[in-house]
Amino acid sequence: MPRVLAAAFKHETNTFSPLPTDLAAYAARCLRHGADIPAYFQGTATEMGAFIDAGHRHGWDLVHTVAADATPSGKVTREAFDTIAGTIEAALRDQRPFDAVLLCLHGAMVAEHVDDGEGELLRRLRAVAGEHLPIGITLDLHANVTDAMAQRASVIVSYRTYPHVDQYDTGKRCADLIARTLDGEIRPACTVARGPMIDALDHGRTTAPGPMLETLAHADSLRARTPGVLDIGINAGFPWADIDAAGPSVVIVYDRKAGLRDTAPIAATLLDRIWRDRRRTTVQPLPLQAGMAAIADALALPGDGMVLVADGADNPGGGGLEDSVALLGALIDAGIDRVAFGMICDPATLQACIAAGPGATLAVQLGGHSGGAFQGPLALRVQVVSVQPGQFTFTGPMSRGITLDIGPTAVVRVGGIDIVVAGTRHQVLDPGFFTHAGLDPAHYDLVVVKSSQHFRAAFGPMARTILVIDSGDGLTSFDLAAFGHTRVRRPVHPLDELPD
Repeated sequence: MPRVLAAAFKHETNTFSPLPTDLAAYAARCLRHGADIPAYFQGTATEMGAFIDAGHRHGWDLVHTVAADATPSGKVTREAFDTIAGTIEAALRDQRPFDAVLLCLHGAMVAEHVDDGEGELLRRLRAVAGEHLPIGITLDLHANVTDAMAQRASVIVSYRTYPHVDQYDTGKRCADLIARTLDGEIRPACTVARGPMIDALDHGRTTAPGPMLETLAHADSLRARTPGVLDIGINAGFPWADIDAAGPSVVIVYDRKAGLRDTAPIAATLLDRIWRDRRRTTVQPLPLQAGMAAIADALALPGDGMVLVADGADNPGGGGLEDSVALLGALIDAGIDRVAFGMICDPATLQACIAAGPGATLAVQLGGHSGGAFQGPLALRVQVVSVQPGQFTFTGPMSRGITLDIGPTAVVRVGGIDIVVAGTRHQVLDPGFFTHAGLDPAHYDLVVVKSSQHFRAAFGPMARTILVIDSGDGLTSFDLAAFGHTRVRRPVHPLDELPD
C-alpha cells in the first residue's frame, strides 16, 4: 500500500496590507492537525476532500499532517511560516518512508523572509526527500507561479474557474496524476513561462465568455494534440503582490517518459494570446459616483430578484481590510431602503453591540479604522438588531460542506440598511454570511457583499442585476497604478506603456 503524505498550507498575500499573517490568523480560519483533517474535510468540495477520496480510490495510506489556511492579508510571519512548514517537513522526515506527497497550496504566498513561500516550502521538502519523490501540488488560479515551484514540484494543477467552483476537481486531477506516477505509467515534470504582465486574462474570470475561457480552450486543444503533455495550467496571477514573479503564467506538466523535451513553443503560443487579449475584460468596475447612479437605475426597474453589488475595492478575499465605508456611506446618504450589507469588520463596534444587546440604540464609529489614504469611520446611531455566534456551513457551489466559525457577529440597522458587523475578516461568498445572522438575502431589494467575483457562484442566481463598484477605498482596487509597486519586473503591463 503506497504511503502518501497530505498537507495544506495556503495564503494569498497582499503585500500592500499592513496586517501580518501570523499563527492567530491561521487559527481564525483553518489550522487543523492529524486525524482532525479528514474528519473536517471528508465529503467537502475541496482539494483536500478530493485527496481523501483519492486515497480510498487508489488504496493509499494517506498520512495527514497539517491543513492551514488564512484569509488573504499581509506577509506571513516567519514564525507562522516556520511552524507550519516545519510541521510538514518534520512529518516527511520522521514518519518516512513515503511514496509521494500531495500539497494544497495557493501559489501567491509571500513571507517576511522570502518572496516565494511555496518555492521555499518545496525547497525544504526536497532537502528531506531528495529529487525523485513525486510531489503533486494544487494551486489557485491566481497563483504567481515561480521557476522554483516548477523545478521542485513533479505535478502542478491549478483551478480552472473563477469563482473557484472546481476545487475538488483540481485535487482529483492532481491526485490522479500522482497515482499514474506511482503506477509507473508516467514520469512527470513541470515548466513555467511568464510574460511582461502583472494582470491580464480578465483577472481569470470564467462566468462569461472572455479571455480566460478562450485561453483554457486553446490550452486544451494544444494538450490534446501534443503527445506527452499531461496538463496545461493557465494562471491569471495576483497583481497585489509586489514581487518579481507576479502575474499570469502558463504551467505545463509533461511526461519525461514520452520523450517530450521542449514545451517552450506551447507556452509561447499561449502567452502570445494572453498578451494580445491583455486589455479585454468581461466586467467594468464602476467608480463610486457612477456606481450609485447605476444602483438607482437598477432599483427603479421592475424584475424578480435582488440588485447585487460587489464592493470590489475592499475584498477581503484579496487582502482587503473589510472596513471600507465609502460605499456604505453613499448608500446611507442616498436613503436607500431594504438593503443587506455584508460585512464590516470592526471589533470595537461588535463588542459595543454585544454589551448593549439586541434592541439597544447606540452611537458608533463604524469601520474606516485602517487609516492612511482611506476614508475614516462613519459616525452613526445604530439599532442593534441581533447578536449571534458566527458558525455556519457553506451551501453554495464554492467550498460546499466546509464549516466556518467567524466568531460572534451583530446586525445593526441604519435607516433601511441592515449591516452585518464582524470581528474577523472573511470574503462574503456564501449566503451563510447573512443567514447565520437571521438575514435572508432573497428578501432584500439590494444586497452588498465585500467580494469582487466569488460572490457570483452562490448569489448570482438570486440576482436580477449585478454591479461591481470600485470606490478606490481599499487594498483590492482595480487601479493598480495607485499602489506604487517597486519590486515587480519592469517594464510591465499595465503599469508601463508597452508596444503591441
